[in-house]
Amino acid sequence: MKYSLKLGDKNLEVEIRDLAEQANGSVLISYGDTLLLTTAVMSKEDRGSLGFFPLTIEYLERYYAAGKIKGPRYIKREGRPSDEAICNARLIDRAVRPRFPENLNREIQVITTVLSWDAENDPDILGLIGASLSLFISDIPWSGPVAAVRVGRTDGKFIINPTYEQREGNDLDLVFAAVEKDEEILINMIEGNFEEVGEKVVLEAFDFVEKYLKKIINFQKEIREKNGKEKLVLAVPAKDVALEKEIRKFLGDKLEKVFFFTPTPKFGVGASKDKTQRADGLDRLKEELLAFVEEDRKQYAENFLDKEINRLLHENILKYNKRQDGRGLDEVRKISCEAGLLPRTHGSGLFCRGQTKALSILTLGAPGDQQLLEGMEIVCKKRFMHHYNFPPYSSGEVKPLRGPGRREIGHGMLAEKALLPLIPNFDEFPYTMRVVSEILSSNGSTSMASVSSSCLALMDAGVPLKRPAAGIAIGLIMGSDPGQTPKILTDIQGPEDHHGDMDFKIAGTRQGITAIQMDVKIEGINKKIMEETLLQAKKARLEILDSMDKVLDKPRPRLSPYAPRILTIQINPEKIREVIGPGGKKINEIIDKTGATIDIQDSGLIFVTSEKEEAAQEAVAWIENITREIKVGEIFQGRVKRILEFGAFVEVLPGQEGLIHISKLGKARVRRVEDVVNLGDVVSVEVISIDDQGRINLSLLKDK
Repeated sequence: MKYSLKLGDKNLEVEIRDLAEQANGSVLISYGDTLLLTTAVMSKEDRGSLGFFPLTIEYLERYYAAGKIKGPRYIKREGRPSDEAICNARLIDRAVRPRFPENLNREIQVITTVLSWDAENDPDILGLIGASLSLFISDIPWSGPVAAVRVGRTDGKFIINPTYEQREGNDLDLVFAAVEKDEEILINMIEGNFEEVGEKVVLEAFDFVEKYLKKIINFQKEIREKNGKEKLVLAVPAKDVALEKEIRKFLGDKLEKVFFFTPTPKFGVGASKDKTQRADGLDRLKEELLAFVEEDRKQYAENFLDKEINRLLHENILKYNKRQDGRGLDEVRKISCEAGLLPRTHGSGLFCRGQTKALSILTLGAPGDQQLLEGMEIVCKKRFMHHYNFPPYSSGEVKPLRGPGRREIGHGMLAEKALLPLIPNFDEFPYTMRVVSEILSSNGSTSMASVSSSCLALMDAGVPLKRPAAGIAIGLIMGSDPGQTPKILTDIQGPEDHHGDMDFKIAGTRQGITAIQMDVKIEGINKKIMEETLLQAKKARLEILDSMDKVLDKPRPRLSPYAPRILTIQINPEKIREVIGPGGKKINEIIDKTGATIDIQDSGLIFVTSEKEEAAQEAVAWIENITREIKVGEIFQGRVKRILEFGAFVEVLPGQEGLIHISKLGKARVRRVEDVVNLGDVVSVEVISIDDQGRINLSLLKDK
């Protein structure tokens, strides 16, 4: 069966077929000629309590979808997902995960496969809607649907689901995902990057897309009515009321004491502001609790303790404005910064916010060091990169060291998007830039800390950033009673993220927002909460920027002495082949002799990069000599390179030779060339003519 919904100037098409008939749910979804297959599968067996929900979201880019064959010579099969595919999978995950019931313990896997791509419409939004539909019409317990749209803005006008070409001129690229409750649209996921726009613009963007979100939700409901399977009914977990009563009695006020900071404890030592000490106290309390209950009831007791922590955190914040570390609801933790702390790197910055510490290191490279991106959607070069590392010691754990996981890639990309609008353009600063953020200590919002530390590293190196940037994570505590006022938390730390109801990351400058990422554990938030969150985040962002300014408020006036130097030279494009030489012989000779790196553009613009400026200048002089256009009447000192019967060829400039005809070797008649000059001799010559083919004719000025 086929269904269609008009969105913007195109139709969103959905087809329900039995192509993946063994999946619990599957849909074909398209927009333009971009078409995806999304499937949802649930395992047959219950996995029991794992301590986490076993949901896997996969986003598969297929080169055939774009009519391409993978680039490397020997490997043609798709391999590891691209960073873009991983971020798309995370985008889908953040929107659909909160809609699963707590008591579902079966493995769920949602796979989105891009089957056709038209180079015009981005498949990521289709993947999210397709994931929602495949879950919604299946028998998998899931409280959908979730709608999603992309919004752009050009010349002050919003555009729904803009094409790639339209997005190039946008000052924002924003994705909203939402659900519906009591006829109200609630936002449950946001992802966006901006050219320093104001908070008001984000709210206006939501006003623009709200009607489209509602249409997409109703569209999915229509499809569910005609194609939906009966949902699996989950058994309601049995409550052990007696055991819960015993646990509460056992805990008394112990949980309050170990979990919440106590400035003046009445009995013994109260909880510390230090994350590690609080965690140690909680671990000891958990051990005591598990020793208190019988063996077969330990898992139930452990799960109940987690629920009690959640209840206590919500209750203390909602009733008493009491946070775990004693801060005010809108208070940012203590901030300290350093710049230039690593002696030989090109730039370094350390940003500390409470027990969250990020160290960022910048390396500057030649234009040729740009990363070549080859994917289903894009083939391009990337000159600014941000990579994020989260070693196990940052959270006090012991784990094997492997490659970056999805979280590391996602956090690295978020900070990269936050800084990209501030990076100088290529004409102004032709360097390739790679920033690596090492998370040294983690207690909430390390991705936003890496925005600040990376900014400091860039400015420390002398990169002419437009403005400093900072980021903050805002949380939310919602009560079960509809009459309770939600509490918004500035600068959330670990437990407030884990047990809280929202993680809203916002990065930007004093001028405006550059990146947003939001996910929730509840149904969603309304526009009022979003507005308050944006304003509270702006206040915190400005506080952080004030602290950063005390250390480094603008880029250093000179480039780091350890950074390579780049010199540029513009030549006639027709002379490029002369610089390269046959088989690359000439350019390789310059590189070998000077040690410089040379990047040549089709326009004739050449970048010469070297750690030593003298070497770069030597290479530039060499290239200038090769490409210099010789004029009649000029005099040169040149070396004899070849001798033939009719004359001698003299190299007047590197790579440029002229002929002294035998008749021009002297005033008197010369019988043999060797009677006047020999191979290797340095002689003075004058340019007497240049023919139509560029051949240079010389005259010997004096005898050997």
